Amino acid sequence: MGDVKLLTFVCNWCSYGGADQAGGLKVFYPAGVRLIKVMCSGRVDPQMILNGFRQGADGVLVLGCHPGDCHYKTGNYSAQKRMLLLAPMLRQFGIEKERFQLNWVSAGEGERFGKIVNEMYATVASLGPLHLAKQLVEEDMA
Repeated sequence: MGDVKLLTFVCNWCSYGGADQAGGLKVFYPAGVRLIKVMCSGRVDPQMILNGFRQGADGVLVLGCHPGDCHYKTGNYSAQKRMLLLAPMLRQFGIEKERFQLNWVSAGEGERFGKIVNEMYATVASLGPLHLAKQLVEEDMA
């Protein structure tokens, strides 16, 4: 599938537990998947996602607790609202909508974690490298 970099934000309380369970179950996912643990998906700011793309990510995945199960009550709802606003903006930066996804994984869903990550990785790999990082860095230097 190539050398795709999939930046994956995982919340401390649920999706990180799902990732940990996936490891315990020996669920395969590619080495190009980079996990960043945050306390809550609601803490993932759109600027963090844009910075991820700017710094070379070919895709970005945000995983949080299922709606209604957030440790912080409404953090995942906040994430969902922000990501719904961000998704259409990505196109303005030349980023295909398929390169970004928000999804839900609980701590006991290691298999689900692996399925979501592998499907997202395959989608991004089929699109190929983003080549956005060089373009944005050159614009920043201008």
